[in-house]
Amino acid sequence: MKSRLVNVTVVDIQNVLTRTTGFLKTVTSHSLQPYRGCSFGRSLCGVGCYVQHNYWVTKGRDWGGFLEIRQNAAEAYQSSVDAERRWAKKSHGRFSIFMSSSTDPFLPQEARYGVSESLLDAMIASPPDLLILQTHTHRVCDHAEQIQRLADQCEVRVHLSIETDCEEIPGLPPHASPVEARFEAAETMKTRGVRVVVTVSPLLPIQDPDGFFERIGRSADAVVIDHFIEGDGSREGQRTLGTPLPSAIGKLNPDALTLEYRDAMAECASRYMPGCVGVSKEGFAGRYAIGDNNQKWKIKGGATA
Repeated sequence: MKSRLVNVTVVDIQNVLTRTTGFLKTVTSHSLQPYRGCSFGRSLCGVGCYVQHNYWVTKGRDWGGFLEIRQNAAEAYQSSVDAERRWAKKSHGRFSIFMSSSTDPFLPQEARYGVSESLLDAMIASPPDLLILQTHTHRVCDHAEQIQRLADQCEVRVHLSIETDCEEIPGLPPHASPVEARFEAAETMKTRGVRVVVTVSPLLPIQDPDGFFERIGRSADAVVIDHFIEGDGSREGQRTLGTPLPSAIGKLNPDALTLEYRDAMAECASRYMPGCVGVSKEGFAGRYAIGDNNQKWKIKGGATA
């Protein structure tokens, strides 16, 4: 049995703003990781997490078994923000940040080390044009006041992952954050006037689609649905197919292993959130879709990176 301990190290870095490539290139100009590694890696979300296949991040280490604390991340942001802003304005039209694509900004360790908190303060002092906060936990609410202050200065979207309505999936570990707690967090942030997008990513079997998307419609401003077949960065989802996730999905609902299931869930979502349903990277970029009479999906509005 693998050790359940997380090897935590504290490091200094030179750069924290990374110019985006691949999946994120049309979403934001930059990504930002307050940590390297993710202590949620052994939770349910970690089983199919796409980052575990990135050797540049893992260096062969067990996903969920290590966490590097980038203690000077705020200082690194401050030292490079002006130059990166100029580059982003020229290349993308605006300076936009995705925080985070390879970790969660609000891990339990954040309460001790405060890296994301310090970065939010640095952004309040020198804001981007857009900040997307991607998280899998209700702990985002611990930073609600900071996020509100930043939202007064730039566009902020809280992307909160809720990939299923099932609190447990047989054969998989528990969620890092309970489904109900995440819904309550989305509702709290929306009530505070912060734009909230629920990211159903990666899409898992949903027991009550109508109830699920109706709840999202009350809790958030938009929804993004992303299936591992298109989302994990490999042909036909081969990376994810090598993990325990597909087997667990198949036992609950074999249809959920297909893109047709994703499209059916998108159609269901559109009944409760017309014009506010995004699919895959278009949705992450804030470009949403609606169904026409032929059940095709069309891009509708939304801001570019």
